Amino acid sequence: MTRYLALDVGDERIGVAISDELGLLARPLAVLAREPGPGSFLQLAEIVRREQVARIIVGLPLLEGGLAGKQVASTQAYVRGLAEHIQTPVTYWDERYSTARAEEIAQETARRNRPRRDDLDAVAAAVILQDYLDQLAEESRECLG
Repeated sequence: MTRYLALDVGDERIGVAISDELGLLARPLAVLAREPGPGSFLQLAEIVRREQVARIIVGLPLLEGGLAGKQVASTQAYVRGLAEHIQTPVTYWDERYSTARAEEIAQETARRNRPRRDDLDAVAAAVILQDYLDQLAEESRECLG
């Protein structure tokens, strides 16, 4: 049983998603405030411990053409800080278009009310994680087939 955690790291908030115990399906989990100091690092360390997370997938906000912009540097700096509080391996994952897909998903499930921005951050993390899990499943099928 392998559980994965995904992070959508923004300037103000961190969307968090988690997989099921089989590592097949992702679901939004929480939105944490990104503030100076160790607060969010400690919250994530507690989630990793409690949920027995084997790997953290971090959305990397690449620009068109795969180029790294200033948000990539900010995300990587956050992960360096997080690494001081956890030992769990981290994998970066191209998150281009995850926010747009998260908005589509949220709109489909809540047509009456516009989803709050906070909700979208967690849904975006789930989109990132599901993309990663789907790729793992595809690679596994290729190895077997």
